[in-house]
Amino acid sequence: MLLKMDKVKDRRRENTSVATEIDRLEERRARCQDNLEKAEFRSRKKLSEEERQEVEKDMALITESVKKLDKELQMLRGENRKNTMLSVAVLAACALFYYIFIYDDDAP
Repeated sequence: MLLKMDKVKDRRRENTSVATEIDRLEERRARCQDNLEKAEFRSRKKLSEEERQEVEKDMALITESVKKLDKELQMLRGENRKNTMLSVAVLAACALFYYIFIYDDDAP
């Protein structure tokens, strides 16, 4: 079951751009951060020991999710930088090609 879900995730990610994936993960991270703030607010109220443990458990899970999302975002942002640099390099090569072979030929 877990393997099947990973394949679905991979297919979904293959069909999206890195920027779209970054946006999606940032939205998820923002929701997790909101949930963490709500859990922290709940933890400040007078709770029974059992309820307090449950809130602390929720906070730990949410914090772990935020850390995982941060790592994935960092990786995707690095990939995005590489893609940007590759695009700039290709553009520079095209401009150089144009200048050497086309613009230079048109000069009198």
